[in-house]
Amino acid sequence: MKKFQLSAQPRTELGKKSVKALRAEGKIPAVLNGGKIVELPYAGELKAGEKVVEIADNRGLITTDIVVKAEDVRKLIYSPDIFEIDLDINGDKRIAVMKEIQFQPVKDTVLHIDFLEVGPEKPIVMEVPVQIEGHAEGVKAGGKLTLSLRKLKVKAIYDQIPERLVVNVDSLGLGKSLAVGDLHYEGLELINAKNAVVCAVQLTRAARGAAAKAGE
Repeated sequence: MKKFQLSAQPRTELGKKSVKALRAEGKIPAVLNGGKIVELPYAGELKAGEKVVEIADNRGLITTDIVVKAEDVRKLIYSPDIFEIDLDINGDKRIAVMKEIQFQPVKDTVLHIDFLEVGPEKPIVMEVPVQIEGHAEGVKAGGKLTLSLRKLKVKAIYDQIPERLVVNVDSLGLGKSLAVGDLHYEGLELINAKNAVVCAVQLTRAARGAAAKAGE
């Protein structure tokens, strides 16, 4: 996973008016989730931007409202790569990944970003791009290779998550497919349904004709 340096400021003023002013300045409101779980009611001290969100069973999760510059996160947003983010919130260093981006539906500008704080003790779930490798036997025989799932959901410790999931298709014959259950990666758990098709070699007209002639 590639690394990315990002500076942020705690966001203490919430509400629509404040958010509108931030966006006018070229800034994006964001939240850092994945903080410490605490017992409720929480009597501890909170840092600037932090708040406690109730989850269940008298427990709460500490989250941090932050703001980042739009120009600083451009590479994060418009890149197919997955990044480990070294997040600096006014000198408070955290490690995070980007989980979700909310876009304005008409202008396609970024409205909000969700970051997730990560660490060596808790697995996370992320979507990882699939990369096809090799030359399928079925394609050599006239078939067409199709990729049905371009990303797979992976559960693992953040520093074990690869940038790509390589799928070798050398032995994939005509009319055959590879499902999620056929794939195995050390240290990773695939969350997608095991019967979901990742890629397949479909029969083309030419391949059907060749097969019919071979059977005559």
